[in-house]
Amino acid sequence: MLNITHENFEAEVLKSDRPVLVDFWAPWCMPCKIIAPAVEKIAQEMGGKVKVLRSNVDDAPDIATSLSVMNIPTLVLFKGGKEVSRMIGVNSKESIEAKINSVIE
Repeated sequence: MLNITHENFEAEVLKSDRPVLVDFWAPWCMPCKIIAPAVEKIAQEMGGKVKVLRSNVDDAPDIATSLSVMNIPTLVLFKGGKEVSRMIGVNSKESIEAKINSVIE
């Protein structure tokens, strides 16, 4: 999964031609480590439908701040360059997939 930075956020997220799921995380965050395998599996299984990216809040705090990400993990779903959904905390793979599918369809 590609890591989002200030330099590539616009091109990879805002100008993407398909929906984008951004996982806001940090390496010291235990809930982030718990949800990571589900997010990685979704990236593998749904890669043709949705682009899955990560943003380390320690490396790119400006992105998290601009989107008012206050807690991690936070998953933000974008479509057409606009935020359409947000999931905070540990969510199941199934609930994340359901949210993505509701936006894609």
